Amino acid sequence: MSWKVTLPCTRQEAEALHEEDEWLATMDPVPSIVADEVEAFNDAKWRIEVYFAKKPDSSIVALIQSRLPSAAEAKPILAKLPDEDWVVLSQQGLKPVRAGRFYIHTDANKGKVPADTISIHIEASRAFGTGGHETTSGCLTMLDKLKRQGKRYELIADIGTGTGLLAFAACHLWPRAYLTASDIDPVSVDVTAENARLNGYLLGARQGEIALCTASGTDHPLIRQRAPYDLLIANILAGPLIELAPSLAQILGEGGTLMVAGLLDSQACAVVSAYRKLGFRLQRRQNTGDWPCLIFVKRTRYGWQRPLRADGRTSQPPGDFGTW
Repeated sequence: MSWKVTLPCTRQEAEALHEEDEWLATMDPVPSIVADEVEAFNDAKWRIEVYFAKKPDSSIVALIQSRLPSAAEAKPILAKLPDEDWVVLSQQGLKPVRAGRFYIHTDANKGKVPADTISIHIEASRAFGTGGHETTSGCLTMLDKLKRQGKRYELIADIGTGTGLLAFAACHLWPRAYLTASDIDPVSVDVTAENARLNGYLLGARQGEIALCTASGTDHPLIRQRAPYDLLIANILAGPLIELAPSLAQILGEGGTLMVAGLLDSQACAVVSAYRKLGFRLQRRQNTGDWPCLIFVKRTRYGWQRPLRADGRTSQPPGDFGTW
């Protein structure tokens, strides 16, 4: 049997817990930790679940609680679990996602893949983007619509790639394109490489391959050298989208398509305003729940009329995927 200890915490406390910490390394076997938000957009309302191969004694539970100052007065919840893989248990609530022609699944929820879909295997992992959130599924649907409209792209970049899901979808839709995928978090880049191998997508710099790099926004030689792009995808957060507007404008070719997502409906006006000021035209807006996906087109006369002040960087910290 296996055991689970659940405690409330803050987001900062959850992110400070790592399996490599010395206090965890002394335990044999080393327990696994899963952190999750309890209330969306509330960093004070998180929880951790610590999984053990055998029942932890009170001193171990007290040690964990001591590392969570906000849980000092909380009563730990100790639960006995069936003898199953905790990763599978943590993913039982996930369902496969169908978005456009794509079918996104994990090992635990694959089920029967519909015959008319493209299957992509993405495990719930250390990076954002398993397809289950409306902002990601909305992007997949929009990419599918662009393809059905006959859009053709030769140079594509996915800025803030997370697990690589949107880059994989674009690679399937436009298999002869040169595709770049980047993220501010090196863990996400590693996860994307793992997922690419898992799904049979090639990594590299040639047509039909995905070139990976770790970058803050567009601040990387690989991203700059491959510009101008004719399709940019940025499924990040509203703040970084606004902050990166001049930089994204700088690397997108005239007449190019920009897809942005990761913003709430209440944030859309501010994002649209930031890009309109730079000469972009909002071509389409698709809402999936409270999460819009926006398609902009860069005006062909843009560039020589307006100076750009862009350093390519964002202040978004690595590992901050929002509250998906």
